[in-house]
Amino acid sequence: MRISDSVANYILQLLNSADGTAEIQRNELANFLGCVPSQINYVLASRFTPEQGYLVESRRGGGGYIRITRIRISTPDMIMHSINAIGDTLDAGTARAMIENLVYSGVLTRGTAGIIQAAVSDKSLNSVPRALRDQVRAVIFKNVLLAARI
Repeated sequence: MRISDSVANYILQLLNSADGTAEIQRNELANFLGCVPSQINYVLASRFTPEQGYLVESRRGGGGYIRITRIRISTPDMIMHSINAIGDTLDAGTARAMIENLVYSGVLTRGTAGIIQAAVSDKSLNSVPRALRDQVRAVIFKNVLLAARI
């Protein structure tokens, strides 16, 4: 598992255990996970965006923190925000994080999430050239979400 996946999964665990809001200190989290602080910034900027259902606030300084809050929005809006957030490419880790967010938000059941995860997994896309997988994954993910719209 890549370090960015580990960071994102850890933050998601914090959010799940704290009812949708978590406060972290970037340097402490980086030390705990064995990565550089800029990796935390990357994960927050790429996987915890408003389009993916998150609000990230930061306070700088010695006692500074980063607060991540899961935003509650309607199911159709959540699906459209997810589709718009995907863009032209989607890596496997981001797809997993988005699927988990959709499950947590009640947009997808665990069963539907498992089917979508299987459809966009690297195993399913094994016959697609590696250079094109993220593009194909994005198209599949968007179309499945459009078909699943409630």
